[in-house]
Amino acid sequence: MDVSAFKKHTTSRGYTYNYYCKAAEASKPTLVFLHGFPSSSYDWRHQIAFFQARGYGLIVPDMLGYAGTDKPTDPSAYVGSGLAKDVVDILDAEDIAKAIVVGHDWGSRVASRLVNFHPERVAALAFVALGYVQPNAGIDYATFCAAVKQMAGRDVFGYWEFFSSDGADKLIESRFDSFISTVFPHPPSLWVELLGPFGALEDWIQNDRRSPEPAYITEEDKKHYSKVLLGGGLAAPLCYYKVMTEGLEAEDVKSIPEGSAEVKQPVFFAACSQDAVCLSAHGKQSIAASVRGPVTTLDFDAGHWVLLSHAEELNTALLGWLVGLAD
Repeated sequence: MDVSAFKKHTTSRGYTYNYYCKAAEASKPTLVFLHGFPSSSYDWRHQIAFFQARGYGLIVPDMLGYAGTDKPTDPSAYVGSGLAKDVVDILDAEDIAKAIVVGHDWGSRVASRLVNFHPERVAALAFVALGYVQPNAGIDYATFCAAVKQMAGRDVFGYWEFFSSDGADKLIESRFDSFISTVFPHPPSLWVELLGPFGALEDWIQNDRRSPEPAYITEEDKKHYSKVLLGGGLAAPLCYYKVMTEGLEAEDVKSIPEGSAEVKQPVFFAACSQDAVCLSAHGKQSIAASVRGPVTTLDFDAGHWVLLSHAEELNTALLGWLVGLAD
């Protein structure tokens, strides 16, 4: 990634964002790539190189809490409406009226709130691993976990409890190699036993256990994640989970305008059959229930990090979808 292509912008909420920016060539749209937990714009390095070479405009922020962007530790800073407004402010700074938004992991939640609160700024949406996040004002963390367990036949989001607990950031920082080995699991099915059950992840990290490294993570990548996450600390990134467990998201979505929970724009969904947390069946279900525009769903024999492990395959699929939108 070309470091000279990064810019800074302070949003109307007072947070300064660091973001990768390349202007589109004539007739090409701008793509906004939104990363999730726990990383930075670096997650999209393969997509940046691929789409920049083809003339697409690019806006790729370090999301709030990460890398060169501000790192508030008040969970209320991370509600969906606020993060969506931050992205809109960056689009305004770059004089971009509409963009095609691509989200992965928590980036998919931000993409979802963008189209809920600012549908006029979104030309189309692509969700990677995690599908459209339906706004639900009437569900708390315990109820959500119980509903997902009934659907999946096992606990899936037990690790949110640990990530939301006091001192989780310091424990993770003190056992960082153990933590990062669970972030990029090998094999992907490791998440079934580590992230799903309540208490399992905390026990793993407390005992400094580690899994083998997947082939798609290099030594250079490991150094980057270590520098970015340990340099900025984990207190801010973990706020994305506290928003959910403390009920802040449920309260925030009450302000979504009537009718805006349904998506009218074209949607692409990269469903990952080996993702043990962002379940492909759940993603397909949420899209079927809420998307009224045309939907393109492609199944990948991949885990959560399909944007890294199957970058060429994903990039080709996204390009085909984008070309189809322009026809």
